[in-house]
Amino acid sequence: MTRSYLTPIAFAVLLAGCAVGPDYQRPDSAPSAAFKQAAGWKAAAPADTALRGDWWTLYGDAELDALVERLNANNQSLASAEAQYRQAKALVRGARAAFFPSVGLNTGVTRAGQGGGDSTIGTTGGVSVSGGGTSTVSKSYEASLGVSWELDLWGKLRRQLESERAGLDASAADLAAVRLSQQSELVQNYLQLRVLDQQKRLLDETVAAYKEAYRIAENQYKAGIVPKSDVTQGLTQLKGTEAEAVDLEYQRAQLEHAIAVLVGVAPSEFELPPSQDIPALPSVPVSLPSTLLERRPDVAAAERRVIAANAEIGVAEAAYYPELNLSATGGYRSGGLDDWISTPNRFWSIGPAFALNLFDGGLIRSRVEQAEASYDQTVADYRQTVLNSFREVEDYLVQLAVLEREAVVQQEALDAARESLRLLLNQYKAGTVEFTDVVNVQTSALSNERTRLTLQGSRLTASVQLIAALGGGWQPEAPAE
Repeated sequence: MTRSYLTPIAFAVLLAGCAVGPDYQRPDSAPSAAFKQAAGWKAAAPADTALRGDWWTLYGDAELDALVERLNANNQSLASAEAQYRQAKALVRGARAAFFPSVGLNTGVTRAGQGGGDSTIGTTGGVSVSGGGTSTVSKSYEASLGVSWELDLWGKLRRQLESERAGLDASAADLAAVRLSQQSELVQNYLQLRVLDQQKRLLDETVAAYKEAYRIAENQYKAGIVPKSDVTQGLTQLKGTEAEAVDLEYQRAQLEHAIAVLVGVAPSEFELPPSQDIPALPSVPVSLPSTLLERRPDVAAAERRVIAANAEIGVAEAAYYPELNLSATGGYRSGGLDDWISTPNRFWSIGPAFALNLFDGGLIRSRVEQAEASYDQTVADYRQTVLNSFREVEDYLVQLAVLEREAVVQQEALDAARESLRLLLNQYKAGTVEFTDVVNVQTSALSNERTRLTLQGSRLTASVQLIAALGGGWQPEAPAE
């Protein structure tokens, strides 16, 4: 009959596949499996590693493309998030290092004394106090090499590494979320600035038209055809429109300054010349693939924090079990330098050490409960993030659809206002209508023109917000290079 012996090392290898704590299971993400506003959607399953492409190029503006590239290189919020990501990478390397033995070298010299020698202390009164005894002083020189290794019997170190890796993935998703947020803010600001350029152009053209109408009224007044009230009405309308044009300069400057900060430069060192064009509104596909929502970095970050919290439960539960540490030390110890490094002064020690907590007043249990509660919190946060992502996409899809219908009606109103203005100006020149009628129609036409531009800006902004809500565009996944 043969007998088998299980050494501590073999025992550790046998248990290497064990890890205390629950294995991760993705929580249910949302009660709804589809959007009302678009076909082809299902519940989110984070896939933020899919390549999104340069989504801002959908607007076909070379200057915008260049600004986004400057943002990617110089934005300080992005630099901060990237530094946090590097911190998370360092934590993973630290957790991985715990699987390996630690080796340390120690050298030193020790001086020690014991007892007291004969001594006599004299005083001014001629009295002396004497003491007797012996004193020994010794020196010890030591050089040693120590090795210590904690065996991961119960999976504590593996759970810790799992948690740090999930934290790294969450940090990467946070970095992507900051990048997408900053890009989205830049694109929105740029598009609104270009809309303001068109608003300014419209007001400048309107001021020129009002000056002409004012000139006609003034000439007719001088000829005694119309009363002076026509002249004052024309002047009031002209100056009010000029004031509106001046106000746009402040609004444009604010947007320009915001863009400067986003690209990492001082506002005083940045300038965007006016443009005569507004970037075209991208066409939103009728059917959107469900994988787009899965690329949202905030959804991915929330889900990976659930993974990290789940692993932390295992880390906390591992404290219930004994720890096994293997240690070995060897070196030289001597009372003098001459024969310090020699065989007779050599020493060594080796052996395992088990440590088990027998009583802690419920400390370990409290830490496990804390980890479990933290996990429940991250699950709730994840589900809320997914629900919010569904809501945002629904909102922007509805907004784009409504604004599109509104833009059609507004264009019809604008066409009618332009035609009314043309007819009334001819009638006023012929003296068949009063100037008040002309002023009213001119005001209506300008209002409709500005409303059309405002709607155009709102549609552009909503399209950017939809792209961000979808995780960075509605294009199919770009092929990896």
